[in-house]
Amino acid sequence: MRRSCGGGVYQVDGLDNIINNITLIVREFNILSVIDIIIVAFVLYRLVLLIKGTRAVQLIKGLVVLLVATAVSNWLNLNTLYWLLSQAWLALVVALPIVFQPELRRALEKLGGGKFFNPLTQMTDIDRTRLVDEVIRAAGAMAVNRVGALIVLERNTGLEEFIDTGTRLDAMVSAELLVNIFVPKTPLHDGAVIIRGDRVAAAACVLPLSPSPYIDRNLGTRHRAGLGITEESDALALIVSEETGAITLAGEGILTRNMDEAALRDRLIKALQQEKPQNKLNNLWHRR
Repeated sequence: MRRSCGGGVYQVDGLDNIINNITLIVREFNILSVIDIIIVAFVLYRLVLLIKGTRAVQLIKGLVVLLVATAVSNWLNLNTLYWLLSQAWLALVVALPIVFQPELRRALEKLGGGKFFNPLTQMTDIDRTRLVDEVIRAAGAMAVNRVGALIVLERNTGLEEFIDTGTRLDAMVSAELLVNIFVPKTPLHDGAVIIRGDRVAAAACVLPLSPSPYIDRNLGTRHRAGLGITEESDALALIVSEETGAITLAGEGILTRNMDEAALRDRLIKALQQEKPQNKLNNLWHRR
């Protein structure tokens, strides 16, 4: 449709189409549409939490770059490049289930076990305080006896990828359990303990080593691994040196060395009091 104004003529078909589409959407919008949007948003949210902190994030970034390159090559009529990228996408259709096999398996396991729609853990203030007390008591005992230890406390970023490298325990956190795990020459002493909520998720876990060239050369693999996991996630890592008995806390890619119990307790409680976002959804559900 064309309309004239002051001798000028302009096209308004596009605007009319937009208005008509918006009107149609508003007319068809109802309570089922709201439920549909909420379900899709929640599933996407859980999927993001599932892959957050895993290698899948980097793979997805690569796929986004490939998608943009394909669209740009088509827009610029770069026919040869577009054909090559199109063939690559055909190969990826077959390769993606293989590349994302760990994440797909984990998602199906959680869906089957009912954990996909539930938060990983909930902790009250009492649980947090007890957890911190037990961890500090264990660290103090191991520091006195010069027993090396590496304890990782999971926060918002999932550490499932690293939990899978160790031996799953799913045991209540206690100082006695932590000390026994790190007793030299026992089956689980070599590696890291990962704590999820108020439970020991796994022991003897393999962590990524920090590539930072600025780490003190007097620090060994245990400190480099503790720093590495905090560079790749928002976890906290508590390290006890078997040479000096010094307690170090790693967080956000920074090592804080020679910590006393009071300072360590303050840091841990403040960090763990930052409620996980998935717990907020669960709290709203339980208030109903």
